[in-house]
Amino acid sequence: MLGKRLAGSHARSGSLDRNSTYVDYVGMPRKPNSSRQTRILLAAFLERPGSWRHGYDLSKETGLQSGTLYPSLMRLSEQGLLEARWQEAERPGLPPRHVYRLTASGIALARDQELAAVAAERAGAFA
Repeated sequence: MLGKRLAGSHARSGSLDRNSTYVDYVGMPRKPNSSRQTRILLAAFLERPGSWRHGYDLSKETGLQSGTLYPSLMRLSEQGLLEARWQEAERPGLPPRHVYRLTASGIALARDQELAAVAAERAGAFA
């Protein structure tokens, strides 16, 4: 059920009534993992769903800045959509790096988002 409440100082003073136009809607959370940046990131993973990917490579491929990319990777990992592990450096003296890949749930979500994007594109073409 969609909830609504009167907002601001008007609600406390009682100056908003049935004819007022300002209503603050609550209880309408946005669909998780639906941001443009997350969709771009999941699409990049979907190109090679079983491959382990480095954050730096994902940043170059997607154009996402580290301040957007790494929090998204951590969130998707916490949600069980990505696996994350440390990978030893290829050359001695370099630190290990985090690598990521889609889980089965992540693959399903990425494919669903890809299908939704195609459907939306087609719907726009017929509008």
